[in-house]
Amino acid sequence: MEGGVRLRAGASKWDVREKVWDYLEASGLADFPRPVHRRIPNFKARKTLLVPTPRLRTGLFNRIVPPSGATKEILRICATSQGIKEYSVPVGLDGKARVDLVVVGSVAVSEKGWRIGKGEGYADMEYAMMVSMGAVQADTPVITIVHDCQVVDIAEELLDDHDLTVDYILTPTRTIKTNCKRPKPQGIIWHKVSYEMLEKIPILKSLRYREKQAGKEVALQDEHSDLANANTPAVLNEKAKAENTRPQAAMGSAQIGQHYVESDSLSPRLEGSGMITTVYVGNIPPSVRVSELKCALREFRATPLRLNWQGAQHRAFLDYKDKATAESAVSSLKGLSLGGNTLRVELAKNQRNKGQAEINSQK
Repeated sequence: MEGGVRLRAGASKWDVREKVWDYLEASGLADFPRPVHRRIPNFKARKTLLVPTPRLRTGLFNRIVPPSGATKEILRICATSQGIKEYSVPVGLDGKARVDLVVVGSVAVSEKGWRIGKGEGYADMEYAMMVSMGAVQADTPVITIVHDCQVVDIAEELLDDHDLTVDYILTPTRTIKTNCKRPKPQGIIWHKVSYEMLEKIPILKSLRYREKQAGKEVALQDEHSDLANANTPAVLNEKAKAENTRPQAAMGSAQIGQHYVESDSLSPRLEGSGMITTVYVGNIPPSVRVSELKCALREFRATPLRLNWQGAQHRAFLDYKDKATAESAVSSLKGLSLGGNTLRVELAKNQRNKGQAEINSQK
């Protein structure tokens, strides 16, 4: 082969082994253990293993990162739930992951590549999210590993447009290439997503917000048609006019340079209340405006009593009526991305009602 191992005519099996071992050792292609002679080589540049987080509660992927010089036993642990906890790091929507192969579980699968899962839709959702974030392409192969008894005839009418199909089936006795022609999901089908699912999967909220900003249709399953129509340009124009003509008594605000405070005057006890809890929002890109954050807060149903925008410091503080509401907002906003940055959202170290000076210590 060109640029690789060159064999003389009539080489024996042992000649082949020696030539290949010599080449691997000289080129540094083989990984631990070394030297590679008399071994089946372990290779460098192994594929990175990405695993979905359980029920997508804390994100989409975790990337398995084995420790340097990991033993076979450690590598086995890495493939378990314990290993995911100990040897992985989360990958967010901005992680720019590229998936070369998708391995999915199945309850039943047909030789045509039609798959049935356990009925909760997480595998289909994971794949659709990978499409939406650009992690998989149309030609990315999908395989499933099952027992021979799980390969059955499945009627096509049982499948829906969100159901994931497979390209290869691996069993203890066979490798089946399905040649499946049925299209895979092209992204998230938002009108099949419920508010309940949106609340359970925080990263789904972030993805929906991102797609909405890109002008895509993201109306949910249980949204009424009149709410969907409320997003038409004409209605949005009317809303903007109404906002501009709203009496000044309804809101109190002050803006100096990139420092902006907006509070709801319907909460006259805001300053003196001992219940107010503040959420810190950091890692805000310089290009993001306060209006973008306010729009995201409304979208994620996390509108605060008061917003303290400190754009020059790339941060903002959000006041909520109590700790439970603040913690709910943190959960809703987890994974939110604006301007290409995943925002840092957490309860503030010091609360607004304790004084502005304490807020300034959050750095």
